[in-house]
Amino acid sequence: MRIDHIAYRVRDRFETARFFTEGFGYKIDPELPDGFEIKFDDGSTAKCLVLLPPEKLKNDIPWDIPGANGLEYHMAPEIFISDGQNHSVVEEWVASKNGGIGGVHHIAYQVESVEAKMKEFKEKGLMEFTTEEPIRCEGLTQVFTKPTPFTGIIYEFIEREKHGFCQDSVKFLMESTRDLK
Repeated sequence: MRIDHIAYRVRDRFETARFFTEGFGYKIDPELPDGFEIKFDDGSTAKCLVLLPPEKLKNDIPWDIPGANGLEYHMAPEIFISDGQNHSVVEEWVASKNGGIGGVHHIAYQVESVEAKMKEFKEKGLMEFTTEEPIRCEGLTQVFTKPTPFTGIIYEFIEREKHGFCQDSVKFLMESTRDLK
């Protein structure tokens, strides 16, 4: 298990992106230089940017790094930044956090099996989830927790067969947290 990405909900995604690009060396995903927009059924929208870490992706590394449990490579996680318009779930969440600045919405952990992780956490009584079943999209399986009583934040478990995000899943996941504070 490793941290896959950290998602921020903020007032201005480009100002936040500038902070991460200038301060930490992140790069805006060249495949989505302007990000993408999520349109909700109520007419509201959220706009999203994906920032890639300064390190190369694991598949681009020309050598293997041995670790205690086999070959490992721990790089900085991706950053996912969203802001909202027209009273969207994102805009409302930002307005309620840190004096309207927003902040970390969730931390996503990449796991081998989302279903197994959900079962484990339910059996241990550690977390409740926003949906009974994982959300599936081509190459991705994901689920959000409700804010935990231990840390107060939301976690995501994500199982990947490929790099990237699925806009339909992002929309569904955002909507699944509408009533969470």
